[in-house]
Amino acid sequence: MNVYYDKLAHYRKAILIYNPNAGRIRGNSRLIPAVQEELLRSGHGVTPRPTAGPGHATELARTSVADGADLVLAAGGDGTINETLNGMVGSSVPLGVIPCGTANVFATETRMGGNAIKAAKNVGAMTPTRIALGQLQEVDGSLRRHFLLMAGAGLDAYIVVTVNPAYKRRLGKGAYWIAGFQSFVRRLEEMEVISQDKRQASSLALVSRVRNYGGDLEIAQGASLLRDDFEVVLFEGSNPLRYLKYLPGVLLRLTRRMSGVSVFRCEQLALHPKDKQSVYVQVDGEAAGKLPVNLAMVKDALTILLPPKFVQSERRRWTT
Repeated sequence: MNVYYDKLAHYRKAILIYNPNAGRIRGNSRLIPAVQEELLRSGHGVTPRPTAGPGHATELARTSVADGADLVLAAGGDGTINETLNGMVGSSVPLGVIPCGTANVFATETRMGGNAIKAAKNVGAMTPTRIALGQLQEVDGSLRRHFLLMAGAGLDAYIVVTVNPAYKRRLGKGAYWIAGFQSFVRRLEEMEVISQDKRQASSLALVSRVRNYGGDLEIAQGASLLRDDFEVVLFEGSNPLRYLKYLPGVLLRLTRRMSGVSVFRCEQLALHPKDKQSVYVQVDGEAAGKLPVNLAMVKDALTILLPPKFVQSERRRWTT
């Protein structure tokens, strides 16, 4: 069960983990100092900690928790949030988010907006909420990583892996659309999705905790960060032209009504490549290797700061 807190907070030993290469930070050397200044003005004690490369945010978060931090803030995109929370799973220290990335799916989903300074100002007014996390596992049960937002396999992950870094720096989310349309010239890899004794073929499997996808679309419309399960959306077909049919339905939020699309809930499932094909997987917008993998929910895994209005609306959504 999720746990909610209602009082405002002033954090005395907050750690601000930030990615210097995140979209909005890289182009604005004053952004992190301004965020720190706003946090101090709001009564929080804060120490900034830049990441030095992939995986470093996880190490910094783990060390911060062990050293007695009362709040860990992740400043960057969804990938920085993911790395940070992987150093905090199971602890009682809350994770806060300062959105500074390209897509900012978490910020869009929770309606906190993409303004980093405003997010810093509102830290004390956020509601610490205990939530579940997804877990990506090897087939032998060993852990790859946890995730907050979603895991995706097939076309979705192929785009994440092949997106042009230079385009991403210049065009932001537009780079992913370019990579997606470039995929239409190739036959799509397929996988087998195994859940609750059912097997289904798919070329794009979205295993989601959020409705928002990429900052622009709503695909898993029944998903919620306050639930303890996944909403799974499977798109069938290896012919990429099928996605020209799927896309209008996704844009119109008609996913559940489309032929060739399956939607269901579960707490665990397995993804296996079909016919020994090489199929990529991503979590929270970052490449996470290839199939086969198992996915499972981990309940009561993380305390995260959420906007009070979002918490209230989600609670009403699932209790009425």
